[in-house]
Amino acid sequence: MAEELRLVLIVISVFVIGGLLVHGLWSVRKKDSPEVAPTERVEPMQDTPSHTPVEPKEPVVTQRDEPQFGELNFDASEPQIDTSVPEIPIEDDLQVVQEPEQEEPEAEKDTPADVSDFVIVHIQMPEGLSMQGSKLLPAVNTLGFKYSEEGFFNRHIDPAGQGPVLFRLVNMYNPGTFDIDNMEQFSTAGVSLFMTLPCEGDGLAAFNMLHSAAKKIADEFGAQILDAEREEMTVDRVRQYVEQVRAFSA
Repeated sequence: MAEELRLVLIVISVFVIGGLLVHGLWSVRKKDSPEVAPTERVEPMQDTPSHTPVEPKEPVVTQRDEPQFGELNFDASEPQIDTSVPEIPIEDDLQVVQEPEQEEPEAEKDTPADVSDFVIVHIQMPEGLSMQGSKLLPAVNTLGFKYSEEGFFNRHIDPAGQGPVLFRLVNMYNPGTFDIDNMEQFSTAGVSLFMTLPCEGDGLAAFNMLHSAAKKIADEFGAQILDAEREEMTVDRVRQYVEQVRAFSA
């Protein structure tokens, strides 16, 4: 039994070894033989008529980067605008426009008698304070003012209230008048003195009376004297008023 088993194993071993040898020889032979590349199919060329030109392919053009100015991008493909300025021939017969000659100022003429102007002086109370009518009425009466039908206090040439009016005292605020029957209940933050130029009589004397009355009322109520522009009255501004009165008194 053992002899038969050993014989079977020997036979199997011989077949295995023989198979391995045959496989190895086949592999070596296949490796040494050159591979034949598959035959590529070549399409037959078509006959091109001799009179038909062959269109060349367009070359690929690489677009250059254009410079940028601020936020504007200039494209090279856009049409360029001709910015050149044509030369303009200079003509010899061009006329030069001459500026008109300035006329010399004429000599100052005398102010005609029918031309009017005003001298205005304001008397302004400090902020938050007011003039009481019960105190204002006796003050203006002492200064020679007389109440008129228009609702103003007038200063006449005659202190008794006769003759032409030299200057007036009015309410600095609307309606500008005074109610003589209700002066006890009346109050205002300021009054104004004004005279019309030219005035009757001596204009400089009338202005001096106006300025003196303004100072007395201001002292009485602790108020401030202002000019026509409601700026603080200064010595220079008083001198300007004097020159203004003189111009209409000539």
